[in-house]
Amino acid sequence: MPMQQLLLIGAGHAHAFVLEAFARQPDPDIAITVVSDSPLAAYSGSVPAWLAGECTLRETQIDVAALCHRANARLILSPARALNTHARYAELANDQRLNFDVASFNIGSTLSLPQKLGEQLPRLLSMRPLSSLHQRWQALKNDISHFHSGGKKRIVGVGGGAAGCETLMSVLTQLRQQRPDIEWQGHLLSASNELLPGAGHLPRWLTRRALSKAGITVRSPLRGESLVKGGISTQNGQHIEADIVMWATGAVGHPWLAETTLPLDKRNFIYVDNTLEVSGQPGIFAAGDCAAFTPPLPNAGVYAVRMGPHLADNLRRACRSQPLAPWQPPKRVLALIGTGDGHAIASRGAIGFSGKWVWAWKKRIDARFIDRFNPPFKQ
Repeated sequence: MPMQQLLLIGAGHAHAFVLEAFARQPDPDIAITVVSDSPLAAYSGSVPAWLAGECTLRETQIDVAALCHRANARLILSPARALNTHARYAELANDQRLNFDVASFNIGSTLSLPQKLGEQLPRLLSMRPLSSLHQRWQALKNDISHFHSGGKKRIVGVGGGAAGCETLMSVLTQLRQQRPDIEWQGHLLSASNELLPGAGHLPRWLTRRALSKAGITVRSPLRGESLVKGGISTQNGQHIEADIVMWATGAVGHPWLAETTLPLDKRNFIYVDNTLEVSGQPGIFAAGDCAAFTPPLPNAGVYAVRMGPHLADNLRRACRSQPLAPWQPPKRVLALIGTGDGHAIASRGAIGFSGKWVWAWKKRIDARFIDRFNPPFKQ
């Protein structure tokens, strides 16, 4: 069999499992290339702890370069910007062209950002794309360090899902530590009547209680729409005062995907079959947030983690022209939501509980996941 060119586009959680699988079981007939904008990839589960100042950025990151080395994969530090599915090549931001036999997308998502209308707008912190969040967060902290002492500042989080609630509580913790001379007021806008869509009553109640304890006022149903002078306007025309707006809603696929012939849903995510192969595109796969399933899956990193080993197996099968195996998403997943105060909430279906021990449990799980892929390699 001629050497097969396997192209991994993006360095998300699922591709970490792919590289681990080929490190443990090399295949001399498969040449692997990874394209990514960074040699380090943040693990989404650890991001809230970093935002709250409980760990360093590096402690949240998977060493993609070292993982590629162990898998005998070539790493190119330039993201993809175009794909020709017929001629089987990808174009990178550095103008390089890479041919492939089998390709896989694991590039996460970005957010549909609010319009900016007028002047004297609040500062905006978008929570996606994750790969560049550290740059946006550092820029915001630099701005905050120059705020005048005293007075009140309002931070408004937009998005009532788990990520929106968790990151708002984490960021408020850090801001109160960084600038204790300022009174920080938190507000959360949720387009849905309920927080944590899809969760049970008890996890939602625990989350609302944690937000209240953090001094955050929940306002729903309100959908944030535009940044305007002194705040944010909602879809129904209300004006919400804000000095900082945290945007954690409206997940969409990366814009350049719309220029390809890949099948996309209305949010620019890539339709895949239950094998994780792109619908109608043999030999091209997608996993994680950039993939669209029927019925849809929530945008949560836990699904990319669950897909990873199966994706690795099917990519190997595809390179060998073997039948692909279907992947069955779990009916329920465990969500662990940090509350920024050394506690966390566990949510699985209707079940929910909280405490310091849940936060300690979450940190152990997250650290174990990151350590799995970082040197020294664990057999």
